[in-house]
Amino acid sequence: MTDDTHDDQSQPMVMEFIDDLTPMVEVQPEATVSRTVMQVEGANVVLFSFDKGQELSEHTAAMPVLVQCLEGRLKVTGGGKTVDLVPGGILHFPTRLPHAVYAEEASKMMLIMMRR
Repeated sequence: MTDDTHDDQSQPMVMEFIDDLTPMVEVQPEATVSRTVMQVEGANVVLFSFDKGQELSEHTAAMPVLVQCLEGRLKVTGGGKTVDLVPGGILHFPTRLPHAVYAEEASKMMLIMMRR
């Protein structure tokens, strides 16, 4: 007798790949834009673009996150500390740590939300 029930372990394993994130979100005048570009086991990847002077006001995340600047310069505040995040920099926020992001210039960033 065979079992026809579906189970996630029977799904084929695949590698997800994006060769260049930066053109996947554009800076819009006087706006902050976000776009989810990948949803995979254990993580979601969201791109953000900010026009100069735009911000994400202080908020918390229900899961740990990694933030990486792709273009521009961001001022990021969290846990009583402020850092300048530029391309090549990365930061981590633990679950529920209040944080905010301000664009010093037109910028793009990648947010990785890590599911448990």
